[in-house]
Amino acid sequence: MSLVTRTVLLVSAIAAIAAIVAGLASYPLVRNAAEQQTRGDLVRLADLTATALDRGDTGRRGEPLPRQLMLALRAEQITGYLVIIGSAPPPGVSDALMADVLSGRPISATGETAEGSILIEGRPLASGAAVILEQPLTVVGVQTIDAVRRLVVGLLIGLLIAVPIGYWAARRLIRPLRAARDAANLMATGSRDLTLQPEGPMEIADIAESLNHLNSALVTSEGRQREFLLSVSHELRTPLTAVKGYAEALADGVIEGEDVARTGATVALEAARLDRLVTDLLDLARLGAVDFPIVGVEVDLVELGREAGDVWRDRAEREGLTAIVELPEAPLLVTTDPIRVRQIIDNLAENALRVSPPDSVMVLSIRADGPGAVVEVRDSGPGLTDDDRSVAFEPGALHERYRGVRPVGTGLGLALVGRLASGLGGRAEVGEAAEGGARFSVHLPAAP
Repeated sequence: MSLVTRTVLLVSAIAAIAAIVAGLASYPLVRNAAEQQTRGDLVRLADLTATALDRGDTGRRGEPLPRQLMLALRAEQITGYLVIIGSAPPPGVSDALMADVLSGRPISATGETAEGSILIEGRPLASGAAVILEQPLTVVGVQTIDAVRRLVVGLLIGLLIAVPIGYWAARRLIRPLRAARDAANLMATGSRDLTLQPEGPMEIADIAESLNHLNSALVTSEGRQREFLLSVSHELRTPLTAVKGYAEALADGVIEGEDVARTGATVALEAARLDRLVTDLLDLARLGAVDFPIVGVEVDLVELGREAGDVWRDRAEREGLTAIVELPEAPLLVTTDPIRVRQIIDNLAENALRVSPPDSVMVLSIRADGPGAVVEVRDSGPGLTDDDRSVAFEPGALHERYRGVRPVGTGLGLALVGRLASGLGGRAEVGEAAEGGARFSVHLPAAP
């Protein structure tokens, strides 16, 4: 069922319920008002009748009352009685009421007859007699029903007017929703040159603005993905080209003697580089999966940092840098996955070596942080701006910004660090290092 149909049905139901409730609520009020009006008319006619009889007015053809008054009484279903002392009371009039009116006091009461309830009005006459008028209460009921009927008819007319208005309003309301639906379908097919004009109620206008923001975010994200894929392809092609070239040279017998061992070592290094790139890609893809392996065991981070420090100290010396390892003197025990922690250290150290100029400093620091620990790598490179820090752990974001400007990698390493930190139950942060470059810190809890 469409929103238009639901809106029309809702408006119709509300109008119908309003008509029913109004009818039920107004019935006793209308009946009370009708009874008061009927009583007032009966009082007026009783006074006129008594006045006419006291004057001795008569109508044509010997009628006891003027013809106009007689017609008014008949039209209102009023029955008149002329009573004197000693006569029987009219139907529904008690002896006490009869005595009151004949004693000179007007009466106004309600009585019961075989035909039903009646209104009674009595007036004494100058001659000592009295006139009593009786009118059935069914007249009041007819008037009440007629008034309620007119009210219900008015409400039904309002319902008939409300239905097309509700239809028009619903159509106008869903027009921006349909535009948002069409835009979302186009976005799903890959269209990105879309801009919705916010219109309609505030909530619906917010949907259009949100879709515009989503479209902009998709454009940015897809641009980063393209750049990321291009950079990864380049990183993979470089070692593949080397491996292919050396392999062809070996197959063709171009390389002989002692150069064979050196060429084999080069091929092995390039193959290891390829293996690392592929492993990082797989790990980055699997980090969002439920089966990504995290094995928590008790680990001494001091010992882990010492082993990693020995490796990267030698690597830094070959690159012309100085590596400093800052470790606590006492063991620092946490429950975590040592393989993933070493993977974090290696990626951060690789990134620091890449951006740091010769004769600069790289620092690997591990320290306690409450019950947990902090693994930190600082460098003397160009550092990062506040805007860079906000996207530092997104794949390919920094590569897109600084490609061709300064040494950058694919962005896989930092993205992997951010995901691994979350997978271990911690968080990764980036800031400014005292050495002048960037500071990457990974906070690890005491247990994952």
